[in-house]
Amino acid sequence: MIEAHGLTKRYGDKTAVAGLGFTVRPGVVTGFLGPNGAGKSTTMRMILGLDAPTAGQVTVNGKHYAAHRAPLHEVGAMLEARSIHTGRSAFNHLLALAVTTGIPRSRVNEVIDIVGLREVARKRAGGFSLGMSQRLGIASALLGDPGTVVLDEPVNGLDPEGVLWIRNLLKDLAAEGRTVLVSSHLMSEMAVTAEHLIVIGRGRLIADTSVEEFTRRAARNSVLVRTDEAERLRAVLAGPGVAMASQERGVWEVTGLSSRRIGRVAADNGIALAELTPRQASLEEAFMELTRDAVEYHTPDRLPVGVGTEGRVA
Repeated sequence: MIEAHGLTKRYGDKTAVAGLGFTVRPGVVTGFLGPNGAGKSTTMRMILGLDAPTAGQVTVNGKHYAAHRAPLHEVGAMLEARSIHTGRSAFNHLLALAVTTGIPRSRVNEVIDIVGLREVARKRAGGFSLGMSQRLGIASALLGDPGTVVLDEPVNGLDPEGVLWIRNLLKDLAAEGRTVLVSSHLMSEMAVTAEHLIVIGRGRLIADTSVEEFTRRAARNSVLVRTDEAERLRAVLAGPGVAMASQERGVWEVTGLSSRRIGRVAADNGIALAELTPRQASLEEAFMELTRDAVEYHTPDRLPVGVGTEGRVA
């Protein structure tokens, strides 16, 4: 279990993390999300004792990371996949970690097989692709068979088969009762991998909730309604807080009313409905909606008129 209380980190006059409090519990995959500059990397570094908090504290299984007698047996982490000795083979990189931390040589072979690097285990890690480096980084995180796993962007550089593999691996680790914290910018992947979310923006907590509840909170939840009497339906549904948009004839996307309420109003007015489908916002839509005020740098919707794609005046 990871527990943070009032976790704060300042660099001069800049506050990277401001009073964060959260708990990452065992048995579920917890996604750690936030826009660029939100303070995710700083928070993960404080969890692992790489940065000291300015105020507050964060513990893993009741202790600060550095207070554990055998940290690699408690916490396995990957913050940067390419933090490896490029001249060593994958096997020797893992063996060096094992020998210096009292981990048996047999475990090296086990994690090599777990991450699928058996065929390249004796090759120099400096020649690995990003995807292979990710697998080696994950192998390093799993080397001590830790109860807590912290991974930053683990699917970067992986092909579709690799993405499916890491998704299943994370779920399997959680199913074994381990604490799993994963940071990622890939909302589509987090939607099918994580069960719980911790979302931060500008160093502050935005949400600490289930994926289902997070998407339910988004303002873009709507109901798709199909009817031959579209204009009559619009008239009877009109009211404060109700918005209706149509992309095709006879179809409305309604926000501000539940599907039950729409169905009742339609029935009361004798309007037959061919479709009445609640549409919940995707995780990506919910994330964009709920973090829009916490984005440090906004990208314009389009380039200014007269500016080419390389930034030169056309």
